[in-house]
Amino acid sequence: MAYLLFIDTSGETGTVALSNDDKLLTVKTNTDNRNHASFINDMINAVLNEAGITNKQLSAIVVCGGPGSYTGLRIGLATAKALCYVLDIQLIMHNKLSLLTWQQYIDHNGCEFYVSILKAREKEYYITLADKGFNTIVEPKHIHLEELVELLNGLNGEILITGDEMAEIKDLFKVNNISYNNTNTIIISSWVMYAYEQYKCHDFVNLAMVEPFYLKQVFTHKSNKIN
Repeated sequence: MAYLLFIDTSGETGTVALSNDDKLLTVKTNTDNRNHASFINDMINAVLNEAGITNKQLSAIVVCGGPGSYTGLRIGLATAKALCYVLDIQLIMHNKLSLLTWQQYIDHNGCEFYVSILKAREKEYYITLADKGFNTIVEPKHIHLEELVELLNGLNGEILITGDEMAEIKDLFKVNNISYNNTNTIIISSWVMYAYEQYKCHDFVNLAMVEPFYLKQVFTHKSNKIN
């Protein structure tokens, strides 16, 4: 029996969930993305209390590592890492693009290719691509518009694209075998299934080295002015 605690603060809705093996037990959400830090510990306590367990019974923590906002991802990962250190348990981190691709693969099995796209900046995106057997063809990465168009126009077979800003990219592709699913929402029950398989395979991350996958990098500007 494995109790897994899920944390996702990558978007506007903060989510904390608890599973027992591959079964979802309970979920709590917070829609105020400016206050993820204020709510996350209360949400964790709420799901544990509802399930009637303590944090010492947790087997691992599962966190969405992005892409997403800088502040949200730092809050989620910092909370997850702190719990792992205190409880001496392992951390599983998933890329949001991979989770979106997985849930479409489960719900719409039969397509030749599954693509997840999230917008980064103007004419820049994050993308991952998997085939009909859910084998990764393109690992989650940053890509420019020209590369995206070239990549997708070069695929032969039925393509399902999932992500945000679908209306923006529909007119970019010459092929007619593309379907679109305009969502960037993680389905928690699908995530639970995905995470439990990773847990059984001991697919954990290094707590000391792991970093979020930011939607946009943080830029700093140095001044050469001498006072």
